Amino acid sequence: MSRIAAEFEKLKHEGRKGFVPFVTAGDPDLETSYEIVLKLAELGANVIELGVPFSDPMADGPTIQMSSQRTLKNGVNLSAIFELVERVRVTTEVPIVLFSYLNPLLQFGLGKLSDKATCVGIDGILVTDVVDHEAKKISDILKADGIDLISLIAPTSTDDRIEKIASVSSGFIYAVSRAGVTGAQENVSSSAEKLVERARKFTDLPVAVGFGISTRKQLVEVLRFADAAVVGSAIVAEIERSGESGDVVANLESFVTSLLP
Repeated sequence: MSRIAAEFEKLKHEGRKGFVPFVTAGDPDLETSYEIVLKLAELGANVIELGVPFSDPMADGPTIQMSSQRTLKNGVNLSAIFELVERVRVTTEVPIVLFSYLNPLLQFGLGKLSDKATCVGIDGILVTDVVDHEAKKISDILKADGIDLISLIAPTSTDDRIEKIASVSSGFIYAVSRAGVTGAQENVSSSAEKLVERARKFTDLPVAVGFGISTRKQLVEVLRFADAAVVGSAIVAEIERSGESGDVVANLESFVTSLLP
């Protein structure tokens, strides 16, 4: 059983729901990013998503786009992220998922990627723009090394698409709460609950809901029907706001604490 599966099994046994924070790896710099990951683990994150910086993040809104640009300018790449995770693993066993687009992974090499991810302790990889036969190929490569392929579904996904996506997924399903790009919203889309209900027809995997969650009220609302809530843009925005003050980790701790029920 993977670390991700074990964590969700533990949550289910204890009658709890999951908190999955997203941060762009290396933002604002690699050392602070390392401290941020450890702090999120300390605060009770059940899974941590590390965004792989990419020059054309088409699924992301301006907040995460800008964080990706900052880290690319600092020379952060997959090799640097692997080193970051390797350091983190000395201290914590929190499940870690790489959140990436396909291009950086192909450039690195899928076989090499899977081997390296296993060595440093990465538990899952989410590829935002992979479909059908590509997803099956990647899933098979990762599965051989015990790594979960985390897949996205959206309100626009047909039942047939959801069934196909679920069939090559493991770890958990990431349900996008609304059509469009990432970014904090005032309200959680009503389509999110319906999407989770539809997903449960085709998979027993836990379903995490993300895109737009930025307040405790929204997080509690999502956890009423989902197995976990993903918070990304709101956390990345807090990191950006805190960058100049030098109190990034302390400010992030206050913000995350204010989110958790």
